[in-house]
This record gives sequence, C-alpha cells and structure tokens, in this order.
Amino acid sequence: MFTKYEYGRIGEQCYREKLDNGLSLVVVPKKDFNRSLAFLSVNYGGADRRYKLNGQWIDTPSGVAHFLEHKAFELEGGEDAMTAMTKRGANVNAFTSSEMTAYHFDCIDGFFDNLETLIGFVTQPHFTEESVEREKGIIAQEIKMSEDDPDHVVYYGLLRGLFKKHPIKDPVVGTAESISEITAELLRSCHSSFYVPSNMTLVTVGDRDPIEVRDRAERLFSKNYSEAPAREAYKEKQEPAKKLVSSDMEVSERLFLAGAKTKSNLKGEEAVRFNLTAALSLNALLSEASPLYSELYSEGLVNETFSYDFESANGVSFFSFGGEAERAEEVVDRVIKEAERLSGGIDRAYFARRKKAAAGDELRALNSFDNLAYNLALGAAGGYDYFNAASIMKDISEEDVCGFLKTWLTPERLTLSVINRKER
Repeated sequence: MFTKYEYGRIGEQCYREKLDNGLSLVVVPKKDFNRSLAFLSVNYGGADRRYKLNGQWIDTPSGVAHFLEHKAFELEGGEDAMTAMTKRGANVNAFTSSEMTAYHFDCIDGFFDNLETLIGFVTQPHFTEESVEREKGIIAQEIKMSEDDPDHVVYYGLLRGLFKKHPIKDPVVGTAESISEITAELLRSCHSSFYVPSNMTLVTVGDRDPIEVRDRAERLFSKNYSEAPAREAYKEKQEPAKKLVSSDMEVSERLFLAGAKTKSNLKGEEAVRFNLTAALSLNALLSEASPLYSELYSEGLVNETFSYDFESANGVSFFSFGGEAERAEEVVDRVIKEAERLSGGIDRAYFARRKKAAAGDELRALNSFDNLAYNLALGAAGGYDYFNAASIMKDISEEDVCGFLKTWLTPERLTLSVINRKER
C-alpha cells in the first residue's frame, strides 16, 4: 500500500511503495501540469563489472551496461521503441552512468500507453546476434568520438590517476577491444541478472493518479521476486594510484582536472550529509563568488571554463576542479593554499551567503522533472529520501566545511590530469 509523505518546508509531497516483486515505486503528483514524466532506473551501470552468480564470480568487459541500454530499445520484429514512442508525441531517452542505467520519457498525451511500451521493452529484450553485431559498429563510432573529446580524456585521466582497481576508472562506453567481446548471450545473461524488479525503481512526476500508476506497474512488471547478484566491493587505498596523468592532443589551450578520493561506502542519510558537505565546501572554496576564483580570474590563471564537481557512485566518492589553464600546476597550488587557509576558519557572514546560495540551488532543482526523478531514483537505490536534502543542508556548519577542506584537500591526496597542446 502507498505511503504518502508531506514536505511542508519545500512544498512537495510524494507516494512511495515497495511492490511484492521488489520494485520501488515513487509517484510525485504535480497538479496543474500538462506534462508528465516517467523514469525507470536499473541499479546496474558501467562500473558493475564483476558479480557473483550461482556461487561463481563472473567478470565482464567494460561497456556491457551501456551496450545493453542501446539494445533494449529493439522491439520484436526489429522495430525501434524510441521511434514508436516518438510517433505518439513522447520525448524519449536513456543513459548509462557508472552506477545506473535509466530509461525515461515525458509527454502530454498518451502517458500510460507510453509507460506500457517503456516497461515492456526494458523488461523483455528482443535483440538478436545479428543486431548485436551491427550495434558494435555504432558504439565503436561513439567510442572514437569520446576518445577525440578532450573533456572526456582529461576526466578519465583523472579517474585512472585516482583509482587503481575500481572499474569506475574505465569509460562507461567501453573500448574498441572490450565491446568486441560482447555477445547477445552475455547481454541476455546480464539482463536476466540485473533487470529484475527488486533492482529497479519507477518514478513518475506529473498530474497522474498514484493508484493507476501502481496498478499499471503491478500488471506490467514480473510478479516474481528475485534479487540481483552480489557485486564486487573494490577496496582502494586512500592515496591516489598516480599523482600525474598527462596526454597530448590538438587543443587550443592546455586543459587540466585535479581531484582527490574522499569517503567510501557511505549509505543512507550519512552519505547525503557528506555529499552536501562536500558540495558546500567546494562552493565556498571555488565558486565564482569566492575570493580565490576572483583572484585567479583577474590574474588570467583561469577563465570561464573553470568548474568543480563532487561525485559519489559505486561505493566511492571524489571531487574535481579544473578547466583551461596554461599554468595548471600554479592553479592547483593556489587552491591547496586557500583550502588550508579556510580550514582554519571561515567568515560567518560569507559562509551564511554560500549556504543560502547552495540551498537555493537545491530548491530550484526541484522544479526540473528530470533532475527530480533522477535524484529520487538514486535515493531509492541508496536508502535515503532526496526530499530531505534541504533539511540536512540546514544542519551543516562552518566546522563541517573546515573539517572537509582540512581532511581531503591536501597535496598528498591530489591527482592532476593534464592535456598538453600537441605540436602540429
């Protein structure tokens, strides 16, 4: 039975239920909206490469989860599900991250017809050996494009520098060599292992009746309960695998990304609190409103490409910052020194402004159906309620931020990934 949750502080409500087959169902009613969205996620992504099945550990090549996402759209007889749904006026898409594969659509009319198609093609694969072989050429082109993208190269350079064993360091799309090992049989095995209701979350956002959404889900999904296999829990040392990773490419400006690993294997609201603390710490240190950014920008050391991020996935977390910078090493040194200064104490008025800005960003994100569904699905899989993020943010203190900067943003923890200009 649905449980209704009210969030008066942010003006939201939702209905949640765990079906008998294990499916997590989250329905967010949005009255007076004519657009509705459905987001079906599978707790299986690019970094889920080693799992235990029938007592045996199975290793799979990189790119399987992404390849499976491509082939899931194939309907019986070779028709493409995306084409069929687009004809009904739906905007359809999918993505694979290191920890999740997600299929989603939004539409004004025909919501439940599109939902039935979505659940059908995700849960009942129809690809063939021939279509899998054809798909290799398409994905090979995608891989080639990513390998020519400096942002992709510098990002995975950083991950290879940070992580020695964890497959998060490998591209989600795979490599030309790894996708050559993928077969229809392997895809079917991974689908039957991970695409089970207990390993999936269905989120709907819009003016739709929660009871009707649940009734459709109960009818369309398998009624059987089964658990996804256990996955390898990779252990990494806190220090980076490499301090420097460099490449040469034909770029107009030297590009860099620096970062460090942070806490591992956090669960539930503990993970949310740490993630929000990390985001607030980086905001205070590196945002466009920070003193350091103003100094670096005015001195010409960074430009508008400078950005920062914090990511948490597959039991690991890390932060990064970077952009175009000829003197990347100097920028990194300045960031370390400013982090050391701030770790000794942050001006209360400045901290209050940054915290208010961060809280505002969180509230504005609730207005995006796509962002809302994605975060609710992550929360369902991670054992926390995304709608509680604003309340958790409220309790983060200056001392928490100072502690984060002092602990994690230190020279011995950092890795630097750079792309130097290739001589023509």
